[in-house]
Amino acid sequence: MTIKEFAFKLGVSDSALRYYERIGVLKPIRRRKNGYREFTESDIAWMEFVFRLKATGMPIAQIAEFAELREKGESTAPERLKMLQEHEKRLLAELETKTHNLTKIREKIEYYKKLTMRN
Repeated sequence: MTIKEFAFKLGVSDSALRYYERIGVLKPIRRRKNGYREFTESDIAWMEFVFRLKATGMPIAQIAEFAELREKGESTAPERLKMLQEHEKRLLAELETKTHNLTKIREKIEYYKKLTMRN
């Protein structure tokens, strides 16, 4: 599929994909005889994972590092596993903080509900 089709399937702009290609997150790109980039379903799965990492707050530099390790093959699986485990740990800490804050907000909502019912 072309870069336009690839971008459409992912819901991003083709310039965003070119950026990921430029920083090494999206590689290697196969090219047709006419020079156009050619993408596969495997590329879609990879970029969906990249966007998931980005959406969960992994810095782009770390995503690029992960991509570089991925490109080197299975021998880098321990490093990639460690990166994902560290990211998971950060996400769980954030989730715990947000859950605590949500609990406190709900307590305040209940307080104000009771207060308004008295008036």
